[in-house]
Amino acid sequence: MKILALGAHPDDIEIFMFGTMAAYAAQGAELTFAVATDGARGGKSDPGVLARVRREEATAAAALLRAAPRFLDFPDGELVADAALIGALKALIRETGPDLVITHAPNDYHADHRALSDGVRIAASFRVPVVHADTMGGTGFSPTHYVDISVHRDIKTRAIRAHRSQGPEQYVDRARIQNEFRAGQCNGVPGSLAEAFRFDPSFPFADIRALLPPAPPLRPVTPNTNPVTQAG
Repeated sequence: MKILALGAHPDDIEIFMFGTMAAYAAQGAELTFAVATDGARGGKSDPGVLARVRREEATAAAALLRAAPRFLDFPDGELVADAALIGALKALIRETGPDLVITHAPNDYHADHRALSDGVRIAASFRVPVVHADTMGGTGFSPTHYVDISVHRDIKTRAIRAHRSQGPEQYVDRARIQNEFRAGQCNGVPGSLAEAFRFDPSFPFADIRALLPPAPPLRPVTPNTNPVTQAG
């Protein structure tokens, strides 16, 4: 399989979908990590220096899974789903030939995320199905699919920490809490982690379950059959 992960900024793939990318890598999938903006506004240092540093950080994180990094270098904070972005995304999809594209949800918190989501939807068209990753904090997001990332927790943490310029510990904590919650939605065992996704079927793609790594294992809920003891 060929998987194309698209993030608006250099650390988005690591925060929202890296555990799933690690699961794909374990299956032998060919991964491409594409970053839409240069990340130059993600800090207070010189924008040119910061853009270079963030590219190096994203490259190091992608190398953890031997993923091919691609940088579209649109200006950070100014992304719009215009002809330039859609054209670049179409070219990328043609070149990489993915079986599945994963990107931001259309209602995510950052305007760049929303613009990229819109652009990907248009660029993918009839060529490839698109799956949306969880939003920050899960706000306004209704998952349709889950991927068990429990065994990939350490490499996801390493990938987030590769983005040293971004104060990564806050995102390590945010991701862990969110992934624990998503595993809990699946009645996962204590300590398990899951990443959540949403797929809205559109012709000709109706069912993408076979394209995703395994979800958390199902555990039945066993009712308590012990008689209730009345206090005297």
